[in-house]
Amino acid sequence: MEQTGRRAARAAGRTRMMALTAAFAALACVATMVVKVPSPTGGYMNLGDTAVLLGGYLLGPAWGALAGSIGPAMADVLLGAPAYAPATLAIKAVMAALAAVCYQSFGRGRGPLGLAACGVVGELPMVLGYWFYDGLLMGSLAGAAAGIPSNLVQAVFGIAASALLAAALGRSAYIRREFPRL
Repeated sequence: MEQTGRRAARAAGRTRMMALTAAFAALACVATMVVKVPSPTGGYMNLGDTAVLLGGYLLGPAWGALAGSIGPAMADVLLGAPAYAPATLAIKAVMAALAAVCYQSFGRGRGPLGLAACGVVGELPMVLGYWFYDGLLMGSLAGAAAGIPSNLVQAVFGIAASALLAAALGRSAYIRREFPRL
């Protein structure tokens, strides 16, 4: 009997995490699509990184990586840039997972500065990943370097916004209870 109860509790926990992951994936998709600031290289900057990092902090590395990668990759497809969807899927998963692992290992209890430092760890593969992917598509890493400044601007905004949001959310007893990773 006791084993059945534990199994049911684990299943309920997995179901809850799947629902939260789907919600964060939708949030990341919408955040990527709603506010688009054109960049000089033909792409656009968006709020998606804020949701990707926040999902990593709240959901942890594995679930955060799923949410943070699926949402922005869906946005790529819906916005007419399906060639970027595979890269986005991989890059944003690494981004969310690294930020979450960093936060769980070193950033907890350090407030917005700890969150921001872990955001830098997460955003670094985003900037480098899109540089290499653009280089692959263009056939030139030098030409693809033109996209680095706009990716850096997006990264800085994502780091700052997610750190401030996570710090504010962390003040709520309800959020701390529901998202013990924060």
